[in-house]
Amino acid sequence: MTTPLGKKSTIADIRSRFDKDVARFSSLETGQATTIDAPLAMALITEAAISCTKNIRYVLDIGCGAGNNTIRLRQSANHDFNVDLLDLSVPMLMKAAERVQQLNGGAVRTIQGDFRSVSLPNSTYDVIIAAAVLHHLRDDEDWLQAFQKIYDLLAPGGSVWITDLVFHEHPAVQAMMWDRYGDYLVSLGDAEYRDKVFSYIDREDSPRPVTYQLDLLRSVGFDTVDILHKNSCFAAFGAVKRGE
Repeated sequence: MTTPLGKKSTIADIRSRFDKDVARFSSLETGQATTIDAPLAMALITEAAISCTKNIRYVLDIGCGAGNNTIRLRQSANHDFNVDLLDLSVPMLMKAAERVQQLNGGAVRTIQGDFRSVSLPNSTYDVIIAAAVLHHLRDDEDWLQAFQKIYDLLAPGGSVWITDLVFHEHPAVQAMMWDRYGDYLVSLGDAEYRDKVFSYIDREDSPRPVTYQLDLLRSVGFDTVDILHKNSCFAAFGAVKRGE
């Protein structure tokens, strides 16, 4: 990463890019193509949510995109639930709501805005999904406040499940994993495609190691954290809030 945190893309910049990219986020079969093992990660976080949170009544999908993860959760749960779909992009929200409502008979609410600043009800959600979104957090305080908010929003016994781009603690490991990710991107397109993806990651994203995030989950109050999957620079993991 060469772009300093203070010069990363603004929320408006990120919203503008995603407004134009709805189709890429609308495939349940492939997920987001630039994410390694995206279909597997979707399956794992939704199955873990169902396994750990038996009575799913109310779901929050942070950075919902076109709704893939909520759709997969509804398919696996095999029952309706209420869901709040939250995203910066109005076109993404419209597509997500359309797709989710075709499958789910529960209430579907769309919320346009930045998760960090929107008003949401505490101690309410049985499951929170955050897929390919937290890497937009910036400094340590930003990460801490976001994770604390996730904890506070969950009902007792609720769980949060995350899939995301991650970095590594040791520079040599990071360099090795970044090379592997580069090879994956070339396999999807070519070297020019790899460089394009690397360019917007450098400009937009500020990912943290899985180890950092697991420690943070514990620090804000979660008793149980688990890694579901990790491959190169992508991971799926989560945490469960103590029940009453």
